[in-house]
Amino acid sequence: MAESNEINQEESLKLENQLCFPLYAAARKVTNLYTPFFSSLGLTYTQYIVFLVLWEKDNETVGDLCKKLFLDHGTLTPLLKKMETLGYISRKRSKQDERIVTVSLTQKGKDLKEKAKEIPGQVGSCLRLSSEKCAQLYRLLYELLNVLDPEDQ
Repeated sequence: MAESNEINQEESLKLENQLCFPLYAAARKVTNLYTPFFSSLGLTYTQYIVFLVLWEKDNETVGDLCKKLFLDHGTLTPLLKKMETLGYISRKRSKQDERIVTVSLTQKGKDLKEKAKEIPGQVGSCLRLSSEKCAQLYRLLYELLNVLDPEDQ
């Protein structure tokens, strides 16, 4: 019986048997598809997803951005500082609670939305998956995110 357990443990350590690896590799490849489109706008992928949230609902707190983007404050704060330096956003501390910082788009940040409108379609055409498969993958990934972080449901 011990030998069978050792074989299962050996199998479990193969790269091909890891759920994390295809998720990681696919995420990198899909993110890399965006790179040429972002280069012309001078953006990174992470800046782009911050814009997506703010274009949908401006004046978000840093905490809400962290929750929506599944990022921690240590990752997001330097990114927001850079976006502020570039003139895309402004950050303002709450007068009631200085720990709360609200992020707002500047006119330059709002204007960028028009330039970015084509990106989702351009990237989507590179995926070579049917719309049904894309929808299925989308649902499964959000199901996984919700299982891993149930308080954000």
